[in-house]
Amino acid sequence: MPDFTAPDGTRLHYTDAGYGLPVLALAGLTRNGSDFDHVAPHLPCRLIRLDYRGRGQSDWADPATYTVPTEAKDALALLDHLGLNKAAILGTSRGGLIGMMLAAVAHDRLLGLALNDIGPVIDPAGLAIITGYVGHNPPQKTYAEAAAFRDNAWTTFKNVTMDRWLAEVEQHYAQTEDGLVIRYDPDLATTLGDGKTGMPDLWPIYDAAAGLPLAAIRGANSDLLSADTWDEMQRRRPDGIFATVSDRGHVPFLDEPPAVQALQQWLGAMT
Repeated sequence: MPDFTAPDGTRLHYTDAGYGLPVLALAGLTRNGSDFDHVAPHLPCRLIRLDYRGRGQSDWADPATYTVPTEAKDALALLDHLGLNKAAILGTSRGGLIGMMLAAVAHDRLLGLALNDIGPVIDPAGLAIITGYVGHNPPQKTYAEAAAFRDNAWTTFKNVTMDRWLAEVEQHYAQTEDGLVIRYDPDLATTLGDGKTGMPDLWPIYDAAAGLPLAAIRGANSDLLSADTWDEMQRRRPDGIFATVSDRGHVPFLDEPPAVQALQQWLGAMT
């Protein structure tokens, strides 16, 4: 399995498949490279997926290093490991924050930036939901129970098949004799605070992507990326590619037709 060593010695896992334009895919906060399983067949590119430190198949590390700046450095270290001077960034949620930071601190290493249901303002209501579950194993004991729970309780998502819910929970949990277990270091929760603390102004790092092909995708029912923030993102980047996915909350799976169309148009803008 492909691994590399981060600057501080942490072993990090990644996958590298396909040909052509290199796209570094960065997953959500608690997730891993499997986040992009659904969209990968639709992307004609070299898709590189990183498991952050403490997530997926990467080693756990000092929780104090589970930060966007450190994870951005890890992303650059992966590009260096692969001998890539430049790559496009496709970031889901946390991955989009890392992508925006890279646009600010390593603009010359980026070919473009695509954001999946994330922007420069994080809605406190959505953040509070995330902080409420991070670090905890789900109460459901089997994949089937967890899939059924999502199908019933995740009301911001509509028209999702049970097969898709099963695929999602299999990616994000391990099923053991004692029940489902999260595939990340539970100490990740210690980095989030109470979810009520004010966020820094992130508009400057969004604006730092100026000059790069930009795509952004939003779930129509997102509780993390508000409609007001979405409108302002479009106002600031009238040249960007923006797509809203109906029947989706945080986050779209990315294989929905509007998302695929936006991402393929984005790839086309870089080739």
